[in-house]
Amino acid sequence: MGQETLQDIRHTVVYNAPIQKVWDAVATSEGLGAWFMPNDLQPVEGHEFHINAGQFGISPCKVIIVDPPKKLAFNWGKDWTLTFELKELGDKTEFTLIHSGWDANKVTEFGAPHTPIRNNMDQGWAGLVKKLQAFVEA
Repeated sequence: MGQETLQDIRHTVVYNAPIQKVWDAVATSEGLGAWFMPNDLQPVEGHEFHINAGQFGISPCKVIIVDPPKKLAFNWGKDWTLTFELKELGDKTEFTLIHSGWDANKVTEFGAPHTPIRNNMDQGWAGLVKKLQAFVEA
């Protein structure tokens, strides 16, 4: 079967918080854990870490881009890449989350086809970027 790429999940939100505060919330282990999942992230290119996805177990990850305070990207599991892009808008921050690596012909580590998982995760991320908003604006 050939690749059948599915569109990246992409969510952009403007937070009423300075860029450094948003960066700390997405590029540190404590920050990421506060709104996403427990992890042992270090914002260092090549750093291998794990995300504790609860019922879905522990996912291996690897940091691939660190450009403070503008961009952090890491591989998540075997197929996915998560990218956080930040843009300074005065005392606010435009935050874009991109979840890429979707392929209609692939299944996750847990044997679930990408297509329905993508739809679920798209909705999940919509909630998570709101959770992140509450965290950085508090």
